[in-house]
Amino acid sequence: MTIDPNLWNSIPVPALLLTADDIIVDSNPAAESFLNLSSRALTGAPVWDKVMIDAEIEAAYARARLNNSSLFVNDVDVGSGERAPLQCNIQFAPLTGAEGMMLMIISPREIASRVTVNTSSSKAAKSAIGMAEMLAHEIKNPLAGITGAAQLLAMNLSAEDQELTDLIVDECRRIVKLLEQVEQFGNLRPPMLKAVNIHDVLDRARQSASIGFGAHMLFIEDYDPSLPQTMVDPDQLLQVFLNLLKNASEASKSGGTIRLHTFYDAALRVRKPDGTHARLPLQVEVIDDGPGLPPDIAADVFEPFVSGRENGTGLGLALVSKLIADVGGWISVDSVPGRTVFRISLPLAPKEPQISNGDN
Repeated sequence: MTIDPNLWNSIPVPALLLTADDIIVDSNPAAESFLNLSSRALTGAPVWDKVMIDAEIEAAYARARLNNSSLFVNDVDVGSGERAPLQCNIQFAPLTGAEGMMLMIISPREIASRVTVNTSSSKAAKSAIGMAEMLAHEIKNPLAGITGAAQLLAMNLSAEDQELTDLIVDECRRIVKLLEQVEQFGNLRPPMLKAVNIHDVLDRARQSASIGFGAHMLFIEDYDPSLPQTMVDPDQLLQVFLNLLKNASEASKSGGTIRLHTFYDAALRVRKPDGTHARLPLQVEVIDDGPGLPPDIAADVFEPFVSGRENGTGLGLALVSKLIADVGGWISVDSVPGRTVFRISLPLAPKEPQISNGDN
């Protein structure tokens, strides 16, 4: 049985056509974009080798096959080996007149709930401004005085007593560093938006990390060179990438792998506060093989002062979330032991207007 190619290609959600043996015989463009796999890679492959569903649906699917009936599966994470999972609804439906053939439709859910995480982080950032100002003016200046006094005392003390003054100086500097992070988190300077090549910024971040805090890590570049430009603040985006790379490097202190993956996902949209939808097709994933996020904080890692590291401030990822939200983007995380994926979705840069030379 053949399907009208115009109709098949115009289906706006990912769709796969399966044989009686659950072999993929056709995929529409939306499915290729969603799974980040080409038609050639999908055709002829067992569907469960290409589509990963985080739910036990085998029994229900077998019954639907046996009874030649439809099956609906709601609110499950669906992904592939080439992309992080995304919450979706799935429908299986037998094709009339084609014995054993099954249509699989994947409907990615709107990401309004996850965008709310970004929004709440932005509100938390605003509420932190007053605290940041107070800390900067009321605490940093006295700390500078305490540090100076301790250094003066150390000049006339024995080596044993100098250990105590060194401790005072070190702790004061640690507190100042924390305050500087809080000040940075409270900085609401609007982003300076411009058209940017994502890979240029990623390369700068990777080079900086590989000779610094990530020197013990192996970096793998898995780029889609055909990606168009995005509209962001390049300095702030660099700060985002450096923060994510630093987190991944610190999570794998004995060494590991960080994979930088970029791809285009035409199906990804978010709902904005005004009810309209925005497309965020440009995807950047920072993937590490470290121990993963502690389960008790995984859902709140983008909130201020939530950290899984000892002595961590919990401000780095909150700042990342705020910067991405400021440019209309979206960030999510999927983490299990041995694989943590931070995924950033960004908008396209608007096309430059065509300039007429006046000739007719």
